[in-house]
Amino acid sequence: MQIYLPIAEISVNILVILGMGGAVGFLSGMFGVGGGFLMTPLLIFSGIPPAVAIATEANQIVASSVSGALAQWRRGNVDVLMGTVLLAGGIVGSFFGVQLVKILRQLGHVDLIISLSYVTFLGIIGSLMLVESLNAIRKLRAGGSPSSRRPGQHNWIHGLPYKLRFHRSKLYISAIPPLIIGFFVGILAAVMGVGGGFIMVPAMIYLLRVPTNVVVGTSLFQIVFVTALVTVLHATENQTVDVVLALLLMIGGVIGAQFGVKAGQKLKGEQMRAILAIMVLGVCLRLGLDLVIEPSELYSLTLFTGGL
Repeated sequence: MQIYLPIAEISVNILVILGMGGAVGFLSGMFGVGGGFLMTPLLIFSGIPPAVAIATEANQIVASSVSGALAQWRRGNVDVLMGTVLLAGGIVGSFFGVQLVKILRQLGHVDLIISLSYVTFLGIIGSLMLVESLNAIRKLRAGGSPSSRRPGQHNWIHGLPYKLRFHRSKLYISAIPPLIIGFFVGILAAVMGVGGGFIMVPAMIYLLRVPTNVVVGTSLFQIVFVTALVTVLHATENQTVDVVLALLLMIGGVIGAQFGVKAGQKLKGEQMRAILAIMVLGVCLRLGLDLVIEPSELYSLTLFTGGL
């Protein structure tokens, strides 16, 4: 069953798009990530123009993250104050990122920058997460503690000013690190079409020492508002949001997120991090191969409509 996408200007199979949305929604509810790190490359692989993929995927992330965040809220896994501080940084980063995409589109480099950004960030974050989670699992099986540091244990962050008490996370730390994390996540949401969970989740766990169960809900809480803002900005500034594609992705995402939350409750924190790391590295490898393997068609022709 085919449907025409007016902004992307191609026809796609409805069932395939719904299935992709459901799979990403499942990941959103399970790991506390928007799922854009997987969906945006999948859309690009399907022939969707990168600029349309990143803008439209931000829209889909809103729906799946709302569904997952509500489920986590009912379980008491959302630190509202932490999420609000992350959101403040994310708003600033979103405005910056959307303007950056606009400039790159004018220069004609947006496709390459998106691919390089994915390979770089996914490769680094996925490798670090996989090594840490495997070490934690090995320690746990040996009868030790999966982490040598406890949530809230003092590190260099505790020496920074402007401290706030985050009751749900059981932390008393500076608001500066969450603001900076939120800022970079906002940029990633705009430039890469992701919720930024694959950056935020490990940063909150390893840098801020937020308990893993609280990280998932708080990450989704922040992602909802940042990706909603990014969607509006892309629609008004770049006109790259395909509403038909976004609607199909949202329907699948909302349904998948509910199943993801239930599945996530059955896994331990270190197991969830290991699975997420493997998926991140898999996407990184696929994108990396596309950058280095010679394409079947070395040249493409497009109609130039500009004037002198």
